[in-house]
Amino acid sequence: MDTKLLELLVCPVTKGSLEFNRERQELVSRSARLAYPVRDGIPVLLENEARTLTDDELEA
Repeated sequence: MDTKLLELLVCPVTKGSLEFNRERQELVSRSARLAYPVRDGIPVLLENEARTLTDDELEA
């Protein structure tokens, strides 16, 4: 994931910052408790495509 692109992207739900999880290829919004997939290097920032984060994932 390009770091300059990551600086520009925000969570579509909360407008907060996103963290890139390289292992899972996801952009994580802790404030929305969602993880957005990155497919073929393209972030899919759609709420209905996002995965809900568990409490354990939020604590990590």
